[in-house]
Amino acid sequence: MVKRLVTIFSLLSLLGLPLSVEARTFKIATIAPDGTTWMKKIRQGAKLIKKETQGRVKFKFYTGGVMGSDKSILKKMRIGQLHGGALTGGGLAEIYPDIQIYSLPFLFQDLGEVDYVRKAMDPVLKDGLESNGIKVLGLSEGGFAYLMSQKPIRSVDDMTSLKNWLPEGDQISQAVYESAGISPVPLALPDVYTGLQTGLVDTVASNTTSSIAFQWHTKVKYVTDIPLIYLVGTFIMDKKAFNKIKPEDQVIVSKIIGDVFKELDTINRQDNEKARNALKQQGIKFLHLTSDEEKRWKKISVKSNVILKEKGQYTEKMHSLLSGLLQEYRKKNQ
Repeated sequence: MVKRLVTIFSLLSLLGLPLSVEARTFKIATIAPDGTTWMKKIRQGAKLIKKETQGRVKFKFYTGGVMGSDKSILKKMRIGQLHGGALTGGGLAEIYPDIQIYSLPFLFQDLGEVDYVRKAMDPVLKDGLESNGIKVLGLSEGGFAYLMSQKPIRSVDDMTSLKNWLPEGDQISQAVYESAGISPVPLALPDVYTGLQTGLVDTVASNTTSSIAFQWHTKVKYVTDIPLIYLVGTFIMDKKAFNKIKPEDQVIVSKIIGDVFKELDTINRQDNEKARNALKQQGIKFLHLTSDEEKRWKKISVKSNVILKEKGQYTEKMHSLLSGLLQEYRKKNQ
C-alpha cells in the first residue's frame, strides 16, 4: 500500500501536477471608505481573481480605517496580522522614501506633466518598493490636494492664525509648514472629521473626492485653488505572502489588479473633476492667489525641498530623474 502511494505521488510530481491545492485568503486594509468607486473596483477585481484561480486566491478587505492609519497597517503587515494594504504614497515613505517623490510641493504644473513623468517613473518606483520586500500590484492617481478651510486663505499669512491639519507621519506637509513658520495640528486621518467638528482643526489639505468621501466638505467653506501636491494610491502586499501562492496565480493576481488600477487612473481623474463641480454647487468658494503670492508659496516649496533632502525623504538620483523628465516635457510643449 505504502509502495503504491509513493508511486502515485512520484507520477504526480513528474507530470507537474499539484500534490495539494491550498486556498489562501489575503487580509487587506485601507483607510478608504467602503462604497467608494475605488473600493468597488478593487472588490470587482478580487471577485474576478477568485473566479480565475478557482477559489485558490481570495481577499478580505478591512475598509474605512478600522485597522488604523497607513502606519498601523504597515506594522500589522510586519507581524503577519495583515498581508497587504491600499495605502497612500506617503504612507510607504518609511519603507522607501522615494515613493513620495511625486508629492513634493508645487512639483507639477498640470496633469500633462504628471502623465509624462509617471509613464517613465512608475516602473522605477515599483522596483524600488519590491527591493524593500513590498509587491506593488497597483499604483493610481489620487489627484491634486488643495487647502480647504473654514476661513478664507489668500496668503501664507492667513494660515498662521488657523489650525492646520498635519497628516500623521507626513514629512512633506511637515516640511512645508515648517518652511512657512506654521505650527500644524497632527492627527490620524480617522480623527480629522471629529477634529473639524470640535474645532481642533479648521483647515485640511485634500483632493476633492476624498473631501467628499470623508465628509470633510461639510465642515469647510473655502478652497484655495492652487494644487499643493500630487497624490497617488497604491495596492501593496508583503512580498513573502504574495510569493506563497502558485506562480500562475501570481500572474493572474498581478494582471487583474494591474488592469483595475489602470482603469482607476482614468476614473479618479474624472471623479475629482466631478467632485470639484459638486463642491462649487454646494456653495464652497474657490479662491485664487495673486501671482506674487504664488511666487511666495513656491519659494516656501524650494525651502521645504531642501529640508526634505536633508532628512533623507528622497534621493538626489530620483529627484534628478524626475526633474529631467519635467524639463524634457516642458521643452517639447513650449
